[in-house]
Amino acid sequence: MVSREMVVGMAELKVASAAPDARLVTYALGSCLGVTVWDPVALVGGLLHVMLCSSQIDEARARTTPAMFVDTGVPELFRRCYTLGAVRQRMIVKVAGGAHAGMSEQDDRFQIGKRNMIVLRKLLRKNGVLIEALDVGGFQKSRTMSLDLTSGEVVLKTNGVVSML
Repeated sequence: MVSREMVVGMAELKVASAAPDARLVTYALGSCLGVTVWDPVALVGGLLHVMLCSSQIDEARARTTPAMFVDTGVPELFRRCYTLGAVRQRMIVKVAGGAHAGMSEQDDRFQIGKRNMIVLRKLLRKNGVLIEALDVGGFQKSRTMSLDLTSGEVVLKTNGVVSML
């Protein structure tokens, strides 16, 4: 049976209801974050590939491409899931990415991955949402993240190694 794969590009998000063999996938998470949400009762899930932490650096871009920024993309991800019947209290959140750009933390001048994660944690905490699982940080890691829309399982492929999140 062939999987129905919906690719989520950089600075994009997609949400969908469960369907046989359907999954959301995003590639090449470096300093970017992949954020999945899943409501096991409504069978609704979403995936966000977010690049930067704060929309304040380009408010016009944030209006046209909210998924580019943590502070606008995460609320939009939740809102779109709500329109399909998801409920915040049931949603399971998993996060991957946020790698350092250099060979060491000192080489990573802008600390984009780290800053993305700080803003994400603050935003979720403020809204009473917990992260169930995460795989973030590291040096020069590229991660592929996928969300199975039937089971809610999140699979990571990191530098060729496959694992469940």
